[in-house]
Amino acid sequence: MNVVFTLPELPEVAALFQKTVKGHRVIAVHGDMGAGKTTFISAFCKILGVGSTVHSPTFSLVNEYQTRDGEKICHMDWYRLKDESELVQAGLEEYLYSGMTCLIEWPERAPGILPEDTVHAYLEVVDPHTRRLFAQMS
Repeated sequence: MNVVFTLPELPEVAALFQKTVKGHRVIAVHGDMGAGKTTFISAFCKILGVGSTVHSPTFSLVNEYQTRDGEKICHMDWYRLKDESELVQAGLEEYLYSGMTCLIEWPERAPGILPEDTVHAYLEVVDPHTRRLFAQMS
């Protein structure tokens, strides 16, 4: 998947992404500060059926959401982690192998801990109003 889009097109892009990654449970979302990782994850969660507000778990490290169908979604932000050992000490590794959908911001903080079948989604700033999403699957 490789698509260039503007904010009004985000719901369509999130729906296309959902079809592309169907069956994958761990999604690592890469991008510079301000690229729109949390905004993208919020739109993706809506497509998955999350009704509550999605916000960045920068300070809590993890937010859990529930879909209309009762499925749990885990949203993690690893920005504040120094390395993989902090992730393990915090108990976050368990989420990755729990079977629930896990959406991870700043996965490059602990890349060695990600399961082999992780989908890597890259958000790039094209200009102030446009983003590029590229997804790579194992």
